[in-house]
Amino acid sequence: MVIEIGSQLAAFMPWAAGYELLGSKRTVPLLPGRSGVMRDISLHVLDIANNSLEADASLIEILVEEDIAGNMLRVKIKDNGRGMDEETVRKAVDPFYTSRKTRRVGLGLPLLKASCERCGGTFSIKSKPGEGTEIYAGFRYDNIDRPPLGDMPETIFSLVELNPSIDFIYRHSRNGHVFMMDTREIKKILQGLPLNTPEVAGWLSRHLKEGLSNLGSAEA
Repeated sequence: MVIEIGSQLAAFMPWAAGYELLGSKRTVPLLPGRSGVMRDISLHVLDIANNSLEADASLIEILVEEDIAGNMLRVKIKDNGRGMDEETVRKAVDPFYTSRKTRRVGLGLPLLKASCERCGGTFSIKSKPGEGTEIYAGFRYDNIDRPPLGDMPETIFSLVELNPSIDFIYRHSRNGHVFMMDTREIKKILQGLPLNTPEVAGWLSRHLKEGLSNLGSAEA
């Protein structure tokens, strides 16, 4: 079963005329009440998506697969940003290397890699200059050291709300059920009405929460 954007979005159509899509790329700060230590996977997703924004990506794909039967949790983040050469890819998992001027030590990717390996999973980075970057993190689902998934609806909503000009694809599967959100499709329906317009943002927040709730529990 695939859960996609429903016809309820058409309710926004009367407001669409005369609006232009506004907003520039903005990295998303840690959300209220969520510690700076990346204790859940959704915070890693947020960190990687921020890297994609800083790399001038215009499309970011976030894929989450809860394969209960196969005892795996897979997360993939792919962008069409500047990409990295082989040397930079190697340095990206070095906790003492960062290309950011705002902090001396970059811990996001090294921590994610260590977390995957600690619970019997795998981690990889594929990137080419001018073609973008793809990051994969796999976790053994039932491993006691696997971090919780965290609040994915809030993470995705924050990214979209603060970056309405960027396109996001979010696909989340669990037990054979799939929820998918593609902001390109939403924008077509809204005909230029910004995604961070209060009415649209309110709908999007509910849509994400309900979509994941409809996937059912994580029980096999």
